[in-house]
Amino acid sequence: MHVARAEAGSENVMQPRVLLADDHPAVLNMVAALLSATCEIVGRVGDGKALIEAEGSLHPDVLIMDISMPVMGGIEAAQHLKQSETKAKIIVLTVHEDPDFLGAALAAGASAYVMKSRLATDLTAAVNAVLKGRRFISPPLSAEDTCLPH
Repeated sequence: MHVARAEAGSENVMQPRVLLADDHPAVLNMVAALLSATCEIVGRVGDGKALIEAEGSLHPDVLIMDISMPVMGGIEAAQHLKQSETKAKIIVLTVHEDPDFLGAALAAGASAYVMKSRLATDLTAAVNAVLKGRRFISPPLSAEDTCLPH
């Protein structure tokens, strides 16, 4: 894992490197603000194609992406990244509470599925979970809502 060292008082703190993708600048700003105390935000992009390009040069630990983006959506980008064997953990950030979207995201390689309506309560927990190799899914959805193995 690539991690940055940040000064926190006199201690060195290891921070995961995070790349953000959403076509709404306000969401990018909100996510960056929410994570800035515990993560190094290494980039912000507005579509899946730009995400794939940035991932190749920035080598983040975590990718946080919207499902619905122009040029290339998050599920297609996640599939491409999975095929390229990225080491980054993928978190989908979305408004879609549909189990079909959840299933598609998990099948594409996402480790977490966070509802935008639960951003403030769930995103940090999702980042922590995926960095520990665990899956995270915002309520009211659950992995049982999909036909994928757990």
